[in-house]
Amino acid sequence: MTMLSSINELLSHIKDVENDTIKLSQESMIILSEFIEKNGIELDENAANALQYQDIISQQLSATIAAISSVQNSIEMFENAYKSDERIASDSFEKLNNKLIKTLSEAKNKRDAFSGNLHNESEAEIEFF
Repeated sequence: MTMLSSINELLSHIKDVENDTIKLSQESMIILSEFIEKNGIELDENAANALQYQDIISQQLSATIAAISSVQNSIEMFENAYKSDERIASDSFEKLNNKLIKTLSEAKNKRDAFSGNLHNESEAEIEFF
């Protein structure tokens, strides 16, 4: 299931990028808040809304991370079930193959035994069953 493993790795990368983005957004908010407080700046409604957007973006990214984690859990459950099923199927095919080989061998032995010495020169040596 190489494809699912690649998808899972890609999803992990996306989660890492989103976590990094959340951290950068939080650091940005702290820096801006300290600057506003230090300089005694009063924000109008638009500026206050703009600062709140940072928090909304972080919340949305967190929700996306949660959704990605859910998909990854499903992929991992599928991969584990597939590996188990594949192992069971492989064992079953091996057992079937061994039984078929044994059956073929027994059939050939019976054919050889029932044909007797048909190919010998002397008819006296032919065995009949």
